[in-house]
Amino acid sequence: MLRLVILSFLAIVAASAVMWGAVAVAAEVVSRNHKPRGEMVDIGGRNLRLVCEGPKGATPVIWMEAGAFSGAADFAAIQQKLTAKGLRSCAYDRAGMGYSDAGPRPRDGDAIVGDLARLMAASGEPGPYVLMGHSMAGLYLRQFAASNPDRVVGLVLLDAVTPEMIARPEASQFADRMQGVARLGALAGSLGLTKPLYWWGDRIGLPPAGKAEKRRGFISGRQSRTAYIEVQSWRTAAEQAYAAGPLRPEWPVAVITAGPDTPQMALWNEVRQAPARSSHAPMIEAVPSANHRTMLGLTYGDHAVAGVEHVLREAMKAKVETERQPEA
Repeated sequence: MLRLVILSFLAIVAASAVMWGAVAVAAEVVSRNHKPRGEMVDIGGRNLRLVCEGPKGATPVIWMEAGAFSGAADFAAIQQKLTAKGLRSCAYDRAGMGYSDAGPRPRDGDAIVGDLARLMAASGEPGPYVLMGHSMAGLYLRQFAASNPDRVVGLVLLDAVTPEMIARPEASQFADRMQGVARLGALAGSLGLTKPLYWWGDRIGLPPAGKAEKRRGFISGRQSRTAYIEVQSWRTAAEQAYAAGPLRPEWPVAVITAGPDTPQMALWNEVRQAPARSSHAPMIEAVPSANHRTMLGLTYGDHAVAGVEHVLREAMKAKVETERQPEA
């Protein structure tokens, strides 16, 4: 009897392994057959994937920086919505993420902001830009804006982290937990254990092209390893962003946050909203029914678009006022 139980258990394990392997192979085949959007841009011996959509015109381009664990795919829905408004936007994959070539370590703020500046210069997309960032991208955009003020029109921050936020004890503890999660993700991705989860890789609510890219990245061992390297540098990136200096008060800043109105969320939002409160032209909006991921999707992406429209409108007002002032 015991032998029969053991044999049955081993048979179930073997069958499960075969099924898992078959699903993993299918996921790899499907992901490799998808043609990515955008183009590869040489930034000096390395290529980064850049996705620019929407008509070219006199209106500033909206340049997007993704949060941790992903790249241009995260903005597919918002880019679609901006294009429908006649606005041009550019999103990209950081080095080692998505379809972009790997970059040298460490992947801290200096490295990422340096790549971003080179990509903008090589893209052929004229500045200055409206900068849009999600989550940890808030650190990189803070450093970029403070270091390159002539390339900035204003900012749209989506549940974005600030350098001051990382300094708080609760945020520091969160960073430690995320580092552990990223380490496990890198191990699982490198062993191919995430491949059967391909069909659950999009929890944002993206259009088909973005969904396919997001799922491909979700099962990529290389991307999971790069994400872990980035997470390891979060504290350094926060220090670099803080050292670069504050945002200029004349820049319009829109801050969009997601999640229910809880005491913990109010504590986070107090720090997230600080860049807008320091601006002469602020916009602050909370979207309680959205979460950190879905605020980028087709259902809630209109709030990000409204933030862009606010920044463009206020920037135009400031430009008109400046032109009206008599010369000294």
